[in-house]
Amino acid sequence: MKGKKIVLGITGSIAAYKAAILIRGLIKKGAEVQVVITPAGKEFITPITLSALTSKPVISEFFSQRDGTWHSHVDLGLWADAMVIAPATASTIGKMAHGIADNMLITTYLSMKAPVFVAPAMDLDMFAHPSTQKNLDILRSYGNHIIEPASGELASHLVGKGRMEEPEKIVEVLEAFFAQQQDLKDRKVVITAGPTYEKIDPVRFIGNYSSGKMGYALAEECASRGAEVVLVSGPTSLSVHHPNICKVDVESAQQMYEAAKQAYQDADAGILCAAVADFTPEEVADAKIKREKDDLVLRLKPTQDIAASLGASKKDNQILVGFALETNDEAVNAKGKLERKNFDFIVLNSLNDQGAGFRVDTNKITIIDQEGATPYPLKTKQEVATDIIDRLAEVLKK
Repeated sequence: MKGKKIVLGITGSIAAYKAAILIRGLIKKGAEVQVVITPAGKEFITPITLSALTSKPVISEFFSQRDGTWHSHVDLGLWADAMVIAPATASTIGKMAHGIADNMLITTYLSMKAPVFVAPAMDLDMFAHPSTQKNLDILRSYGNHIIEPASGELASHLVGKGRMEEPEKIVEVLEAFFAQQQDLKDRKVVITAGPTYEKIDPVRFIGNYSSGKMGYALAEECASRGAEVVLVSGPTSLSVHHPNICKVDVESAQQMYEAAKQAYQDADAGILCAAVADFTPEEVADAKIKREKDDLVLRLKPTQDIAASLGASKKDNQILVGFALETNDEAVNAKGKLERKNFDFIVLNSLNDQGAGFRVDTNKITIIDQEGATPYPLKTKQEVATDIIDRLAEVLKK
């Protein structure tokens, strides 16, 4: 943290008093802190207090009423190594998600070139409301880091999830981020993500429910830690945000195989997260198939086994990571796949675990290698990505 420049955004929440403790914690670690506060935030903690702690004038308005000094949100976006918004109210989260730039804090956020960390703080019903959860999902999709609130007694005297995480924990999150930030520097990582579509005719295909969220989270995590990432993606509605990610769009299993094989030749690691079709139609109709009788027989042929192919061609200095989504005999099936495909480790998730699998924002995994299995609790896919890449970084060091 020494020498790191942190923009701390403070919004109108009772938890604003914790910002003083957070500032002290950051400065003790050697960071330089610039506070940007909303007008509502000043009702809960005074700029004088914050300025005394940071030794910097507090920024709240676009320009000073006294002398007309302009506060450049663009310069702040270029200056910072990270932006932390703590506390972040439901209102501010909503504005961030939808680009409503009506105060200095939001314009600074929209101009920020550095990673952004958001620590929500609100009553439990506000936090649980679908609109708040949707806005947080949007922020995650933009690449922001959400520091989940804690559970406990709230200002309303209700008990539940919504308390801003303690300042000491937020400092730990930032420390861990900066410590790991470049542990994949000069590494090339190939990641497959999303589903594949196998054409039946011009309007129909065989597919699956994969959203691509896990693969995209892995790509963003690798890129944020310094890696050059080639993301070979099947059809999804997701987009990438980090400049270190080169996205290669494909549709079929054959296209994914060709792109992944080419990219993996000079890669340090490959992570096969995509849900690739095992079979594809033997013939693809040139025109839409009409319903002329009650039954239709499709003859299918196996697709190219991407994992087996890359595993067979893997060099001694290359790492290969696989995924196994199972419904029964999970550990046995995953261990068998680990050995057959020549993976260095495999990530197992089961459809029997609530909150894991396709089309959700959480996952519950077990990482299996030749030495054993390491289970993890249910987490967001961004947090799961961190766990997986932590393991990858360890293996690459050996």
